[in-house]
Formats: sequence, structure tokens, C-alpha cells
Amino acid sequence: MVILFLAIFPFCLFCVCVYSSNTFSLSTGNIIGSGIFISPKGVLEHSGSVGLALIVWVLGGCIAALGSLCYAELGVTIPKSGGDYSYVTEIFGGLVGFLLLWSAVLIMYPTTLAVIALTFSNYVLQPVFPDCVPPYMATRLLSTVCLLFLTWVNCSSVRLATRIQDVFTVGKLAALGLIIVVGLVQICKGNYEGLTPQVAFEFSRTPSVGQVALAFLQASFAFSGWNFLNYVTEEVVEPRQNLPRAIYISIPLVTFVYTLTNIAYFSAMSPEELLSSNAVAVTFGEKLLGMFSVIMPISVALSTFGGINGYLFTSSRLCFSGAREGHLPSLLAMIHFKNCTPIPALLCCCTATIVILCIGETHNLINYVSFINYLSYGVTIAGLLYYRWKKPKLYRPIKVNLLVPVTYLMFWALLLGFSLYSEPVVCGVGLVIMLTGVPVYFLGVYWKSKPKCICDFIGGCPLQSCKYMFVLIIAGSDFSPKVSEFLNSNSTTCLIVSNLPKPCILYMASIKPFFISVDSDIWHFKRNPILVVWSDTLM
Repeated sequence: MVILFLAIFPFCLFCVCVYSSNTFSLSTGNIIGSGIFISPKGVLEHSGSVGLALIVWVLGGCIAALGSLCYAELGVTIPKSGGDYSYVTEIFGGLVGFLLLWSAVLIMYPTTLAVIALTFSNYVLQPVFPDCVPPYMATRLLSTVCLLFLTWVNCSSVRLATRIQDVFTVGKLAALGLIIVVGLVQICKGNYEGLTPQVAFEFSRTPSVGQVALAFLQASFAFSGWNFLNYVTEEVVEPRQNLPRAIYISIPLVTFVYTLTNIAYFSAMSPEELLSSNAVAVTFGEKLLGMFSVIMPISVALSTFGGINGYLFTSSRLCFSGAREGHLPSLLAMIHFKNCTPIPALLCCCTATIVILCIGETHNLINYVSFINYLSYGVTIAGLLYYRWKKPKLYRPIKVNLLVPVTYLMFWALLLGFSLYSEPVVCGVGLVIMLTGVPVYFLGVYWKSKPKCICDFIGGCPLQSCKYMFVLIIAGSDFSPKVSEFLNSNSTTCLIVSNLPKPCILYMASIKPFFISVDSDIWHFKRNPILVVWSDTLM
């Protein structure tokens, strides 16, 4: 009964906190996601034993806690929303910040979305194909349909997207709670032979250091999201107190819940059964829930469906923010004139994810995205040390002990080094894709004196595209210094922007109903149900 209480109490506490409006619920709710239904197989496969797999889960939580403490210092020292991208841009300059943004847009977010979408498909199709792995084309097609549907939802309404997120959170909570409680009931009945030290540390093969590093990468995928609060620092109330407080509570709780979930898995399944399962939670349900086993794939499918929606929402906003900073095409900073949704950014994320879906297998994709994730974390925390040396007298409301970033960076260097050694192709391709951002940065961002033909192309494509996406561009003297004069066409005022070529200006005049005069009252148009003004577009 004591063990059962230890299982139920943190879960009930988590349920309460997820629906409370504070930093703790934000942090915990964004860490616990579909990763715990995906990663256990990969962690066990690379670690080689149940005991070492459980140690990897616990140490993975400890490393996430060290990284979170470093990010807490950065969050209050550089009080900008945007997370890694904002900090690295501030510390190292535009190139390094652009490379992080480039890798996030091309690798991290699309790959994470692809992994979650494939998990959704596997759990939906597993009851249909109980005796075999679901067909490759079936999983890809269902993943694509799900992705396109949720992209349409996010393009149609922000409110609808957020409501879907709230509703489908229930699936995640139900699945985890069911696994933990049922698994620990089995332990109370004495079914824990596989968890005894003699059996748990029986290695099916002796794992190399590189394989253990890959096990940590698999576990880190489930912990991703621990830096979410740094993306919304400006909205956190009293960040000096609430950022570290959320870290001290949420990371240990998540680690505890993840460890209990894996213990529950191993109480019902042998390592061989877990490794042979294409949907671990479904196999768990079939062994312990009998006729009610259908609850498990439904719960996990609901969880992953909500996860796809959440990552689409977040990744499109990252594209949107990068475009506003001038690091991505200005088209991605445009929104629908009526729905206020960043349709170009959403379509960009959806397209990149569909491409990734066609070229990778789930566990390779996790190694792929986790390597780039850890690389960006390490660069950001190295920036913390550099910033202390660069600006030693800068006021820091939170200043962690020097051993915290140093310990994290030592682990980070070992993990990435051995991972690259063990999976040179998977990790190397991600690194090469990140470095392709260097010429893109110098050609697209750093090079200011481009030939007129390139300027015409860059300036014309977004404006032509907005005709088909129904997006709205607004520029005014209060928001853009580049507005030089007005052009009156009949009774409608359009804008001339000094750096745009003449064809773009004529095109702007042709869609004059979507433009307003800079001397008009901006709040009048915000109240207008037809026109929605977005003042931060790149003009």
C-alpha cells in the first residue's frame, strides 16, 4: 500500500498542477509528453540491462536539472523571451544565433513532430495489426493526414488549437496514471522478479560507452521541454523567484514519474518483450488489462495527437519570431488578416515535417534530434560562462555555483563525443545540416548590398505569396523607419517602402483594401472585425 501511495500521490499532484496557472504547471506539463511512450525501448536497447536503463532515466533527470539551473540564470540576466535563440544571439552575435534557429527550423522541430506523428500512427494502427509491425506506408500516410489536419486547425483558429491542447492533455494523464498504478499493483502482488538486482543487471550484451551515450540521448528526448519557461520569460511573474522554484519541484517530480513508469513496464514485461514491441504501452495493456486493453492505445493516441498540436503551435511561433528578427524570410512573419494565425510559418513547419517523415525511422530520428538539442544546450550554457567573463560586473539576480555549468559541460562533451563516435552518420548529418546555415546567413542576412535582381526576388515573392495566403502586411512610421512617402490611389492610401522595388509597390497598390495610412488611429483598425493589424511585420 505504501508503494501504491507513492505512485498515486505525485501523479495526483501533477494533475492538480497542470491545470493551475503557474510556472510549475507550465514546466511540468511541457516536459511530460509523448517521449515517455517512445523512449523506453531505445534506452533499454542501448543500455543492455533493466538496471542500467533505470539509472539512465534517473541521471537523465539530474542532468536536465543542472541545465535548468543554468538557464534560470540566463533567463533573469537576459530577460528576453525566445530561449536559446535569444541568449546565444545576445552573447555570441547573429551568426551563432542564426545557426541555432536554422537547426531548430530544419531539424529539431520537424524531426520531433515526425517522431510524435509516427508514434501516433503506430499506436492507432497496432490494434489493427496485432501480430506484426504496421506497414510503412500506412504509418506515414496516417501521420501525414494527422499533421495536415492539425495544421489546418492551427491555421483556422488559435482558440480552437489551444482548446484541442487542453482536451487532449487528459489522454496523457490517463495513460501515465494507468501504467503506474497497474504496474505497481503487480509489484505489490510479488511480480517483481525482473527488478531484483541479480536479474536487473544481467546484461544481454556488454554495452560500450558509446551505446550508453545513445541511451542518454534517447532518455533526453523524453525530458525535452525543461527549458520551455525561458521561451516565455517576459510573461513569467517574478522570474527571480519562480524560475528556480519551478525547476526545484518539476524536474525531480518528472524524474520520479518517469522512473515509476519504467518500473511498471518492467514489472509486466521481460526485456525481450519490451524490445520486440512496436508500441510498448499497448503491449503493457494487453498483458495486464485484458478486455480493457483498448484503453491504452486510445489514451496514448490522444496524448500524441495533442503533442503534435502543441509542437506545431510552438514551432510556427519560432519561425515567426525568427522572421521578425530578420533571420528568416519576411513571408514567415505574416499572419492571416482575419484569423490572426501565422499561416506561412505553419505551412513551412508542416512541409518540413512531411519531408522528415519519409526519410527516417523513429529511434534514429530521436538520436538525430537529441544530438542537435544537446548541442544547442551546450552552446548556450558555454555562453553563460563566456558572458560571466565578458561582463563580470553585470547584475545577476540568480547566479548558480560555477560547478553547475562546468559539470553539465563535461557531461555534454562526453555525451556528444561518444554519440558521434557510435552513430557518425546520424549525428554527422545533423551537424552538417546545421553548418549549412553559415553560407545562408552570409548570403541572406549579413550581405546587405545585394544585386537588384536578388532584392526584387526577395521583395516580390512574399508579396505574391500573401495574395494566396490572405495575409496582411501593415507598415507605419511608428513601426518601421523605412517608410518614406505615401502614394494616393483614388481614395485609398497605400504605402511606399524605400527598399522595395517598383513592381512590389504596384502590387501593394493593387491590393489596397488591405493597407492603412500611417497617420490613422491604429486602435480603430484593431477594433475593426475585417482588418487585423500586425505591427511587427518586416518592412
